[in-house]
Amino acid sequence: MQRDAAVARLDLSPPELGGCELYHWSPMSQPALPLRAPARCLEMRPGWYRITARAETRKGEWISTALELLYRNGDRVRVPLMGPGLDGRIDDVVLLRHDMMEISLFPSEDPLEFSMGEVRCQFLPLPRRIIAMLARFRHENGEWDPRASVAAGASLLRHCALGRPRKGLHALSYRFQESRRLRTRARTYADWVARYATPQPADLLEFAAQGQALAVEGPLISLLVPTYQTPVRWLRKCLESVIAQAYPRWELCIADDASPDPGIKRVLEEYAARDPRIRFIVRARNGHISEASNTALVMAQGQYVALLDHDDELVPQALLRMVQRLKEQPALRMIYSDEDKIDASGLRFDPYFKPDWNPDLLLSQNYICHFTVIDADLVRDVGGFRVGFEGSQDHDLFLRCTRRLQSKEIGHLAEILYHWRAIPGSTALERGAKDYAADAGARAVQDHLDLTAGGQVESLLHGHYRVRRPLPDSPPKVALIIPTRDRVGLLKMCVESVLLKTTYPNFEIIIVDNQSTSPDALEYLSHIDGDPRIRVLPYDAPFNYSAINNYAVRVCDADVVALVNNDIEVITPDWLEEMVAHALRPTVGAVGAMLYYPGDTIQHAGVVLGVWGVANHFYAGQPKGYPGHGGRARVVQNLSAVTAACLVIQRSRFLEVGGLDEANLAVAFNDVDFCLRLMGAGYANVWTPFAELYHHESASRGAENTDAKRARFAGEVAYMTHCWAGILRQDPAYNPNLSLEGTNCELAFPPRGWDVHGAMPR
Repeated sequence: MQRDAAVARLDLSPPELGGCELYHWSPMSQPALPLRAPARCLEMRPGWYRITARAETRKGEWISTALELLYRNGDRVRVPLMGPGLDGRIDDVVLLRHDMMEISLFPSEDPLEFSMGEVRCQFLPLPRRIIAMLARFRHENGEWDPRASVAAGASLLRHCALGRPRKGLHALSYRFQESRRLRTRARTYADWVARYATPQPADLLEFAAQGQALAVEGPLISLLVPTYQTPVRWLRKCLESVIAQAYPRWELCIADDASPDPGIKRVLEEYAARDPRIRFIVRARNGHISEASNTALVMAQGQYVALLDHDDELVPQALLRMVQRLKEQPALRMIYSDEDKIDASGLRFDPYFKPDWNPDLLLSQNYICHFTVIDADLVRDVGGFRVGFEGSQDHDLFLRCTRRLQSKEIGHLAEILYHWRAIPGSTALERGAKDYAADAGARAVQDHLDLTAGGQVESLLHGHYRVRRPLPDSPPKVALIIPTRDRVGLLKMCVESVLLKTTYPNFEIIIVDNQSTSPDALEYLSHIDGDPRIRVLPYDAPFNYSAINNYAVRVCDADVVALVNNDIEVITPDWLEEMVAHALRPTVGAVGAMLYYPGDTIQHAGVVLGVWGVANHFYAGQPKGYPGHGGRARVVQNLSAVTAACLVIQRSRFLEVGGLDEANLAVAFNDVDFCLRLMGAGYANVWTPFAELYHHESASRGAENTDAKRARFAGEVAYMTHCWAGILRQDPAYNPNLSLEGTNCELAFPPRGWDVHGAMPR
């Protein structure tokens, strides 16, 4: 490419704005603004680009500015872009991962009036890329950070000196992207709290009126609070948050576990005299939190019990929301909410916006945690809080309760109702602060497994767990179905990595050749067809990913099938054991894997519905080891969908739901549709991070670069949005407080379901 050809000059002149120079931007009513190449079609190859432009801002702020990209492989992503500086200049360096089809500008999450000239996108060869990155390490205030630049440069030189230039470039890119993330003016959680989670006086009055009305026939809620040596300051905060509840039919059952500090009893006496709904007992001896919680449970007279730690706080509408949900869904016997943390100064941080009921996630972490309301009879029937599980007594209780419940009896309120106190030594501040808690949690999970489907639990870092599911003594045969066309290098890499690295003892590879014409490919297919572990099936028809896989599943005789792209490369040898063990579970449909790009960034950590219209991959582009929201990228969980680039399922279940939709979804979204139909049939889809593979992504199929392919893709989008509109808007494995404009669980401004007039949501 010639130097001049490496610069794409784009104009911001969408016809719907009439070519005007002043743009009146509103994120709620407009899509991203297209950038168009005036002279010729947009041609931008993958790589790093310097983006420059000049803008004049008349009104508003540039917040969460981004480029919205539609790649030729069909993926739509949003790449953060530094907004204009004080001089009006935009000057940033961004990574475009694939060939481009469309590029648009998302100016701001707030309304904005601005004008903008030509946007230049200059491709950066390696030397220029290094210089551009090192020159752009900056503090959060926008000033150059020479220390960061020198450190990044020194790290690159050190890697090069050790003969690891590729690793050095990867480290530089990662450091640079982290620096950009810190500098990008995005909405913070404090902004979100101020807008959507801070009740105003009018809200509080409305809550109180609703609470009084509900209390006429509403249930009594017993809040169980075990106390021990609670700092008086935090104990008062906790008690005041209960007294401030908008729903008045509650009782506070406090069991003090023989605190040596006499000040604790004085505070409890003060509050019990102040409000007759507050009762307390001082235990004669210290028995730890399980015994103290059981003492509080004995005191409880309510139909439901709610769990509250002695130094935490409830929001004023916490009980109101719970009772409202119980009235709407009387079959519920257990409800949990979202939560965040609160420090000594009252600063709220680290929210956990949870999924709906997710049984595999509960085995991986105590995601339910706070705030939880449970049918009191159920708690008593399972034996209350078990001694010996202190530190994870709530996790143990949740496992025993949910074991007796159907999914329809477990509810989730997607609203922050609980503030978990984060002070030195607390689990909220540091997951390793109480090692005994993690040990107790592992024992609780193991106990659950011993009473159900079996398996062995392993403790991970950060209070997380891995469950190793058992395989039968004679593992079932698995058919690995690999569609291919030409591109012998990719296919050979895939096949050899499977044969050399996979430790699962009983599998065959079925290669479905879709009209290969390359002599090298035909020679290779002829050669490997003689291997007893491999079959080559010809498929002489136009490319239709769904039809190809359906054909192979029909003709194979394996009990389990694995759909595998021809650009997959095995990393973990026991990947197939991990996935098959989940697939054999009686309640499980599709099982998906952790896939990485060759540069060790995440390509697929499961599918999130609704992002940029239909669906996209969780955490795409994040570095290997990225924890994800709530640490979920580290653990097994239920997701609504997983990619068919590496998907394992029992053959009978594949056929039961009719396989992939070859009539309407020949190429895109057939895996998402398939997984949603499995859910509709009563199966749960599982994603595991412990089956790791590389995905070189659509390398053999090619780009969506013709009018016919674009029309087909548009039709597939339309089909999905017509068939699955409801669940695409609200993925049960996601949360309405998280954005559909990104794959990294960014905050939603506003949350879905938020009242456009600014009222607190129901």
